[in-house]
Amino acid sequence: MTDDPVPELSGAPATRTLGPARAMVVVVLGLSATGVLIGGLWAWIAAPINAVVALNHTGERVHDYLGSESDHFFVAPCLMLGLLTVVAVVASVLAWQWRKQRGPGMVIGLSIGLVMGAAAAAAVGALLVRLRYGALNFGAIPLSSEHKVAYVVQAPPVLFAHGPLQVAATLIWPAGIAALVYAVLAAANARDDLGGLPVPDQPSPALPMEPEASVS
Repeated sequence: MTDDPVPELSGAPATRTLGPARAMVVVVLGLSATGVLIGGLWAWIAAPINAVVALNHTGERVHDYLGSESDHFFVAPCLMLGLLTVVAVVASVLAWQWRKQRGPGMVIGLSIGLVMGAAAAAAVGALLVRLRYGALNFGAIPLSSEHKVAYVVQAPPVLFAHGPLQVAATLIWPAGIAALVYAVLAAANARDDLGGLPVPDQPSPALPMEPEASVS
């Protein structure tokens, strides 16, 4: 009596894949770290605001911004939103390439990660420009009858305003952009599983059988 041969296992070895919860954590941490880099980049390229402080003929202290420098109060926050928008679009497209993690869980991870990344970018950017340009107080600038004019530099703002609604809108903005891009990619996919599962091999169509010749 002979032993039956043991069938050999074919195919590539099984690889460990991240679960949905771990994938969300990876996305959140990666986007949070990206937010720190975005804050540093913004602080490097955002233009400060040049202003002048003077004493008028009545001895009253007045200040004004040189030329179109006051436009930087709008341009600097727009620059931050632009950088966060680029991160949101790139992150959603890259997350879509992670086929096995496609679905609502990835959208949640993207949303949380981008909100945290936006908060990190705003905090790091504000801290760096504060360290670079300092805190400007027009009332504390030394002026005298001999030196009635002083030129100062003000740090660019990160946000349009510091109200809760304005801050919330800035933080939620990249998450909304990423959700929109991800929704467009999902709508363009014709499969119910969004292409996350491999396509099973289709059986080849059977060839028609020819009738056997009769033997006379």
